[in-house]
Amino acid sequence: MSAIGGIAGGGAWGGASGLRDIMNLRAQIIEKSQILQQIHSPQTQSVGATGSGQGHFTDRLSDAMQSVNATQQRADQLTTAYETGQTQDVAKVMLAQQEASVGFEATLQVRNKLLSAYQDIMKMGV
Repeated sequence: MSAIGGIAGGGAWGGASGLRDIMNLRAQIIEKSQILQQIHSPQTQSVGATGSGQGHFTDRLSDAMQSVNATQQRADQLTTAYETGQTQDVAKVMLAQQEASVGFEATLQVRNKLLSAYQDIMKMGV
């Protein structure tokens, strides 16, 4: 996070130092992304294996929606805090907004896939 503080704190954008800070920040984001993928991939595999519960799918879907909602609320809170001067870390605010945006886009894609699957099922002959 020191790279974020250096950039947000008015650090030099030009030159080798600014580029190095940006590259360090990029490496941190990639590392966290890989860690999140490792955390979530066993859950994805277990969903198909333990899908015998009747409310299991709806529970997972509800949990995912609540998680996306919480992420969006956190981004809104950080944005408001930045706008009112309670925080000066613009990088943290932008990262929260981007995370909320990615979560919303993923939710939208899942909705589109579910709707498409439903429409395909409805077109099937009995």
